Amino acid sequence: MPYVQPLLDKQPLEERDRLNWSYLLTNMSWYMLMLGNYSKAEVIVQQAVSTRAEILGQEHPDTLTSMANLASTYRNQGRWKEAEELDVQVMETRKTVLGEEHPDTLTSMGNLAATYRNQGRWKEAEELEVRVMETRKTVLGEEHPDTLASMNNLALTYMNQGRWKEAEELNVQVMETRKTVLGEEHPDTLTSMHNLASTWKDLERWEDAIQLLQDCIRHRENLLGVDHPDTKSSASALSDWELDFGETSREVSYALRH
Repeated sequence: MPYVQPLLDKQPLEERDRLNWSYLLTNMSWYMLMLGNYSKAEVIVQQAVSTRAEILGQEHPDTLTSMANLASTYRNQGRWKEAEELDVQVMETRKTVLGEEHPDTLTSMGNLAATYRNQGRWKEAEELEVRVMETRKTVLGEEHPDTLASMNNLALTYMNQGRWKEAEELNVQVMETRKTVLGEEHPDTLTSMHNLASTWKDLERWEDAIQLLQDCIRHRENLLGVDHPDTKSSASALSDWELDFGETSREVSYALRH
């Protein structure tokens, strides 16, 4: 990052150089997103959006990519209204420019569904997620990473509604396929491990849940580091679950003795 920062700070004068600069900004903002530095990602990608919109126009696919990244920074900061407005704008423009079945359009639909899900708007989220999942299965195939992402998102919506068996079925399928297609330590595979562990916890399969989450944490520490938000989230969940499991075990033991 220290070597890249001077390039980010100084906007070139020539139009061609500015476009290359906007490409660097967009990629760096995505990198910041992956590191969990959402506010820094927002600042960087705002420059990319304004530069690309000025040179290429609001409807150009590259401009829309930067706008989608900006919406992701809002979503990761819990700024749902701003995220939703931008998600809708990008989705509708991509439908018009690229078509409803284009991979980028489907990504936008999935992003909007995530914004709905994070607001507890389960029905709206589920309708979009099912449509995206089925279209991706047809267009991309059942094992494509984007299809698996759709299945994962639908499972999250089921989990948030307490539909544990439906969530479990999808989570197992996604995790096992991701292990095969992406590898056991891929970030998406680890997300699936955490999600399946959460489902097992809610099904009161405590030992299975804790074991799987411990595996997830170990891999996340190796891949992302102990300070990454995803690692911290899993570690915090494990601490809570171990306390809950201990209390549940004591209650069962007490009931059996009396």
